[in-house]
Amino acid sequence: MGRLEGKVVLVTGAARGQGAAEARLFVDEGARVMLSDVRDDDGELLAKELGERALYRHHDVTSEDDWAATVASTISSFGRVDVLVNNAGVFAVLGMTMTSLDEYMRIVTINQVGTFLGMKAVAETMIGQHAGSIINISSVAGLGGSAGTIAYTSTKFAVRGMTKVAALELAPFGVRVNSVHPGLIDTPMMTEAFAGMDSDTIRTSLEATVPFGRFASADDVARLVLYLASDDSAYSTGSEFVVDGGMTAGL
Repeated sequence: MGRLEGKVVLVTGAARGQGAAEARLFVDEGARVMLSDVRDDDGELLAKELGERALYRHHDVTSEDDWAATVASTISSFGRVDVLVNNAGVFAVLGMTMTSLDEYMRIVTINQVGTFLGMKAVAETMIGQHAGSIINISSVAGLGGSAGTIAYTSTKFAVRGMTKVAALELAPFGVRVNSVHPGLIDTPMMTEAFAGMDSDTIRTSLEATVPFGRFASADDVARLVLYLASDDSAYSTGSEFVVDGGMTAGL
């Protein structure tokens, strides 16, 4: 029996990269999965690949109405929602003085507000079930500052803090809330962030900051998220789980 047998999982930003890796692993472990994203072609293709245990829905995480509809669709299709993975997010490399208010708020609205809306949207049903696991994808940028990422870092610190508040509020109802803090992950989002730059040189210099000497794969993160989605982590809530190859060990 899989570690998620009988569970229903909603994964945002599931059309590619880290979210897609999580969705594949969850289905392999017996879950039924609602994939949500704004990349409809990729999302629908992945749902078809995963078969009858997966469905795809277009979902703008910045919209409270979209959140309500997506959670309702998950419950209508699969009967319940046991796990939410707040995975959707954007990343940009831009110095503080070069960051416009519009760009700052774009990142805040997706990464921070989207996570808040997600937790709020599933809380009622999880409280009613007296069970649930919410997994918020933060970053090592939510543990320490990094030059050139003022907007991204602010959102990931916020996700870390919101996780702790939600964990305290939902613990009496048997609902767990934890944050995951990936380091350098080999995903399309990372590649796109350095588009137009000397990506090979940047990658080499970044890998030099990792004690393991390499970027993580999306599967490295997915396996940690699986632990938090499963009953193996039944007594863990309000905590940070780091998957960074040792990057923050010296902080």
